Parts: sequence; C-alpha cells; structure tokens
Amino acid sequence: MSTAGEAAPRPAPGLRRRAAALLHRRPALRLSLLLSAPLAWLVVAYLGALAAIFLTAFWSTDTFTGAVVRQFTLANFQDLWNEPVYRTIALRSLGVAAAVTAIDTALGLPMALYMAKVARPRYRPYLVIAILAPLWAAYLVKAYAWRVILAHGGLADEVLKPFGLSSPGYGLTATIIVLAYLWLPYMILPVYTGLERLPDSLLDASGDLGARPWRTFRSVMLPMVFPSLVAGSIFTFSLSLGDYITVKIVGGRGQLLGNVVYDNIGAANNLPFAAAVATVPVVVMLVYLAAARRTGALREL
Repeated sequence: MSTAGEAAPRPAPGLRRRAAALLHRRPALRLSLLLSAPLAWLVVAYLGALAAIFLTAFWSTDTFTGAVVRQFTLANFQDLWNEPVYRTIALRSLGVAAAVTAIDTALGLPMALYMAKVARPRYRPYLVIAILAPLWAAYLVKAYAWRVILAHGGLADEVLKPFGLSSPGYGLTATIIVLAYLWLPYMILPVYTGLERLPDSLLDASGDLGARPWRTFRSVMLPMVFPSLVAGSIFTFSLSLGDYITVKIVGGRGQLLGNVVYDNIGAANNLPFAAAVATVPVVVMLVYLAAARRTGALREL
C-alpha cells in the first residue's frame, strides 16, 4: 500500500501504444508494413501472371482433345524459331513499333517544346488538357473512327483528292497511322515534363554565348531532354508491340504478335503456344528497358 508521499504506479502501456512506439523507433519496419499490401498485390497479380505465362509456354496441347498437357517441352519455342511466318510476324511487329515510336517522337517533341517554352504559362494547363482529351475517349471509338476516315471514299480520300493522292486504305500503313495517333500523348507528356524542368536561364546563357537557336536545341536542349524522349518511347514502343485490336480494325490481312496470341487463345484453343508467343514482346521489352536504364529514362517515368 502506497503512502501519501509516494507516487502512484503508472499503468502499463496498452498494446496499441507499444506497437506505435515500436514503429516510431523503427522507420524501416514502418515502411515495410506500409508497402506490404501493394507489394503483395504486385507479386501475386503481376509477377504471378508473368510466371504463369512462362510456365504455360513450356506445356503443350493435345491435338485430339484440346486439353493442356502439363509436361515440359520446347516444342512451342522451336515452332516459333523454325516457322518463317512467325519470324516474319515478329519482325513486322518490331518494325511497326519502331515506326510508331519514330513518328510520335517527330510529332511529340515540337509540340512539347511549344507547350513548355513558347506558350504563355497561363495557357499551358489548357494545352495539357487538350493533349489528354483524346485519352478520355474509348479505345474502340477512336479506332473505328479512324476506320471510317481511312476507308476508300472516306474523309482521307476527300482531303487528299485535290493533291492527287488517295487514302492508304486498310493495311500496315493504316495500322501505323492509327497507333501513332493513339499513343502520341504518352510521348508528349514525359517530354513536356522534362522540358518544363529545363531552366530558361540555361537557354538564355547559350544565346548570350553566340549560339543560334538550332545549335542551342542540338547541343543544350536535346541532350538534357533525351532521357524524357526515351521514357516516352518506352510507352509508345511497348503499347504498339503488344496491340492487336487496331490491327483487327484497320490492318486488313496484316498480323502482328498480338493477333497471333489472340487467335491461338480463341479460335485455335492452343494456350501454351499463345503463351510462348506472348513471351516474345516481354523479352524484347526487358532488353529495351535494360538499354533505356542506362540513359536515366526510368527516372522520368
């Protein structure tokens, strides 16, 4: 029994208070708990799905029953390598992705430059909204709108007729045009962000030293914005490499890797071979990202 002069014993801290004190003393543990849920989702949903694709690619399909045979085999990859048609489709897909990236770079860089360095600051948010506005429309709506535009006798024919030209119609050219339109905002926005961070005083100093505008762009601006260009190319290249809907709508008889995957999942019911084909763009993008990492582009994403 305590006397009047003695202080009453302090109650033991509750479990919640002890946990809070522990987390306060150990910030690494606090960060780990905070990131545990999104990391678990990433591992299970994203990396788990990729692992399932790679695993399925080494299985086969029973030609009689259509059932998946879960036995290790390299037959799917051998077919991909040995069949000339699949090599042609893979090279065509890489060519389309590269062409779309080149077109978006040629269009996106001057547009981003105008938005970041030429337009008045009060107008820049409206220009960004104008660039983002096409992304708010449904993918299929935009693709079918281009199908109407590129059809023979359509809007493209009417516009080009006075110049003695005609619409390219449906085919590989139409696929590149539509994909370049669809993914252009993904090139403009990273480049715009990179240019906006570029100090105007640096450009003024180049002019004060006697450099002409083209020299300033080539020697000062372009090297500093190059990582942003590579960051934008990651989006345009990867999205074009895996696309299959645009090819179905405006591609005519042309096929890309995405169409081969889709057809083997649906009509052919050959999931292992579709998984093997799907590994091709994944491997290509891993190599692309490894190369892009050396430029510092991943910090611009």
